This record gives sequence, C-alpha cells and structure tokens, in this order.
Amino acid sequence: MTEDGTAIGAEIAKFDRLADAWWDPEGPMRPLHAMNPARMGWIIARIARRHGRDPAAPRPLEGLAILDAGCGAGLAAEALARAGAAVTGLDAAAAALATARAHAAAGGLAIDYREGLPEDLAATHRGRFDAVLSLEVVEHVADREAFCRALAALLRPGGALFLSTLNRTPRSWLLAKLGAEYLLRLLPVGTHDWRQFVRPAELGAALRRAGLRVADIAGLSMEPLSGRWRVSRDVGVNYLMMAVAG
Repeated sequence: MTEDGTAIGAEIAKFDRLADAWWDPEGPMRPLHAMNPARMGWIIARIARRHGRDPAAPRPLEGLAILDAGCGAGLAAEALARAGAAVTGLDAAAAALATARAHAAAGGLAIDYREGLPEDLAATHRGRFDAVLSLEVVEHVADREAFCRALAALLRPGGALFLSTLNRTPRSWLLAKLGAEYLLRLLPVGTHDWRQFVRPAELGAALRRAGLRVADIAGLSMEPLSGRWRVSRDVGVNYLMMAVAG
C-alpha cells in the first residue's frame, strides 16, 4: 500500500477497477445508486436554504460553485449539475474520471472534472467554493486530519462542507462489512476496512480542528423490504455530516 498525500494508492486502484461498471445501477455500485437520491436530497436542500433558495425549485443551486472531492464517476456531481450548480469534480482515480467525463458529456452536462487531491487543488482554488462534498471518501484516506483541513481550505467564508461515511460500530461491521460484502454480495469484497470507519465524534473533532463548525448530522437508513434509502436519526451505520466555515 502506497500513500501520496491524503491518498492511499491501493484505494485509488480499487475504485479505478470499478470504473466501467460505475453507472450500472445493478452492478457493484448498486448501493450508491440506491443511496444517492436520499443523500443528495438532504445535501441539496441544505445548500439551497443556506443561500435563500427553494429546494423544490427546478434549479435551486443555480450560480453556486460546488466541489465534489472524491467524485468517482460522478453520481453526486451530476445530481449537483442538474440542480444548476457550477460543479468541479475531483478524484485521484484516472479511469473513474474518464467514465465520469464520458457520462456527463452523453447527458449534456458541463462538469469540470480534474485529477488530483484536495490538498493540491487548495493551492490554486483556496476559498473558491460555496459548498464542498466528499461522500463515502473519508473512510478511504491516509490522513483524516489533513484531508479535512484541505477540504476546509477550499470553502468560501460561510461555505458548507458535506461528508458521508460509515460509523465504526458493531452494527456497521455486521451490516456494511460482513453483510454487504460477504453475505449479500452488494459490494466487492474488500471495498471497506471496518477499522477505517469513523465515529461521528471523531469526524466532528477533526472538522473543528480544521476550523469548521458542525451544523447538522443525519443517518442514512435502508428499508429492508423495499431496499430504499431514507434520511433518519439513526447514525449507527451510515451518516451525513454538515459543517460550516466562518
């Protein structure tokens, strides 16, 4: 395993291998496809309200500059673009970015996809973004503290950072590791390392040390019978966190 800044080389390679199947809703990224409407609805609503917009409007993020750090092949980035945002997608996985660019072009979406790490982008884009997202990424980085600092540096004063990740609990090991990877085969084996899952208190502390204030937290829960995801108060497995600058 090699590390480059906040990135872990083996983690980048892992997601690059999934690039061709990323947009298959029945493929290895099926859980992200199922989760995406709930998590993006929560995030877009909070960004819109923070800027005095109606979340139910056709393009509630019109004119806002938003970064999706660790964008993969663009599930979240495309949702933001369809909501009207000027989106920059950042990832260290070149093959995933190639898939992202092709899929956005096919859908007529203008998204600025860049290869690299948040700390590299911060050198040229410090304070540029109204909001920064990093979804299902923080559990895969080499240095969580440095990663949070780099994301915070990219925010404008008053900007908002949104993270989604997995809580390190016995239930998350049972459901997200053993269940999802080994029993149900919803994810490729080895997708997650339970030891890298992040408790909300740990993540909140890292964000505060990066100069941000935690403003909101919510759980993401899957309904067993329908397979649909919803925002909930249960943060025992998957959760979302919002933090603000200034």
